[in-house]
Amino acid sequence: MMEILGKTDIDFMGKRNIAFMVSGFLVSLGLLAVIAILVGWANLGIDFAGGTAVQLKFDKPLLIAEARKALDAHGLGAAELQEFPQDQKLLIRVKTETTIEEGVSKNIIQAFQAEFPDHGFVVDSSTSIGPTIGKKLQGDALIAIILSLAGIILYVAVRFEFRFGVAAAIATFHDVLAVLGIYFLLNTEITLLVVTALLTLAGYSLTDTVIVFDRIRENLRQRRRETTTTIINNGINQVLSRTLITTLTVVLVLVPLTIWGGEVLHDFSLALLLGVMIGTYSSIFVASPLLLLWPGAEGKLLSRGK
Repeated sequence: MMEILGKTDIDFMGKRNIAFMVSGFLVSLGLLAVIAILVGWANLGIDFAGGTAVQLKFDKPLLIAEARKALDAHGLGAAELQEFPQDQKLLIRVKTETTIEEGVSKNIIQAFQAEFPDHGFVVDSSTSIGPTIGKKLQGDALIAIILSLAGIILYVAVRFEFRFGVAAAIATFHDVLAVLGIYFLLNTEITLLVVTALLTLAGYSLTDTVIVFDRIRENLRQRRRETTTTIINNGINQVLSRTLITTLTVVLVLVPLTIWGGEVLHDFSLALLLGVMIGTYSSIFVASPLLLLWPGAEGKLLSRGK
């Protein structure tokens, strides 16, 4: 296997307190995002908040200021606008708190036809979702995340032992909260596509963690005289080059998708990109150090005679 670092001897466990402080901040940010979602402060997409989204493709460029003025004149001043100049597209979102306003998409189209008769356009897409459905989707997304974490604990507990499963689940939960927190901080819209990315990165993070845990388990069986801290450090160093190569390969794909993938792929790719980098960090600095925090971990981590 190709190596980019060669043999390393980094004391990862010695830096665990610093890592825990960084992770504590990321998790706190994520919990704040969860609270904001529950009370309606977060920038939720119409998937969750309910509302109407219409995307128009124009034959000629249209300034977003002119579009906003036209919507104001037709009683749609609360609309959110997002432009894609390279494709001459405009996305108009109108969120509704209680119910879908009948004919919102029709009103949007008529407003542009009336104000810009010389700007030909076609309707790329039009979507309307009621707030009741949005609330149900929020609940379904939360259940999906909880079930995935429960599955992680069960899988890793069966393959290794219970404390490994708990550590892997906490690390995965950390990754999901961290990305959610960053999205909240950036005020990026949280949609079903973002939730899909969060579940995808949970699987990626688990794979990375299991590889590290597998090497730690092998070392525990073969190096009985070394301390658990040394064994964990050695295990991480042994797979570090492989972990970084895998991460770099995925990042090289996600960066172009995030930058040039267009409006459909951007949020999904960004969530995955953040998740892959945070997941690699958590496999080394969160999941593995958590094994040392377990009561009686030193000298008793796994049955070394197995």
